[in-house]
Amino acid sequence: MEVSVLNINGQETGRKVTLNESIFGIEPNDHVLYLAVKQYLANQRQGTAKSKERSEVSGSTRKLIRQKGGGGARRGDINSPVLVGGGRVFGPKPRDYSFKLNKKVKLLARKSALSYKAKENAIIVVEDFSFDAPKTKDFVNVTKNLKVEGRKLLLLLPGVNKNVYLSARNLQRTEVMTASALNTYKVLNADVLVITEESLKSIDGVLNK
Repeated sequence: MEVSVLNINGQETGRKVTLNESIFGIEPNDHVLYLAVKQYLANQRQGTAKSKERSEVSGSTRKLIRQKGGGGARRGDINSPVLVGGGRVFGPKPRDYSFKLNKKVKLLARKSALSYKAKENAIIVVEDFSFDAPKTKDFVNVTKNLKVEGRKLLLLLPGVNKNVYLSARNLQRTEVMTASALNTYKVLNADVLVITEESLKSIDGVLNK
């Protein structure tokens, strides 16, 4: 699949790049996409939710009413789960929600996500660029020129570029990351991928080990 290379003014440079078929042209595997997204979201969870059980609630341990003869349900002390203000039965406890996925599964998931974007024609390749200084207005102009303003955008750079990152940091629905840190969730969550030429080489190097 060939894609025209644009500059940051949205104009064609006259060059074309061929997207690697083994990365951008495979048959997507929906199940591994589900697993990769599930793992990513699980890893974001703090796992600090905690409720007090009966033994942890502050209150007297005196039995409130006699066991039989009262005409109502039996109950113990004021910490009983059946009473308002009592302990909670089987409440949440701090835990680690993360789980392991095999490397080959995560690799296939990233390839599947990129293949979906290629099928949707949601990939734009631009020549490498940088800014002299951090300026949000400059980045907004780039999105306008590329006709992706207002869409959920993921920009992939070959390496850390502080000026580009700071220029895009305050924009909603826009994210900048390095190609080596690419993950399935970020690709699927974006409406359009903007990839620099050098980033394509980095993606090939990472996903075709």
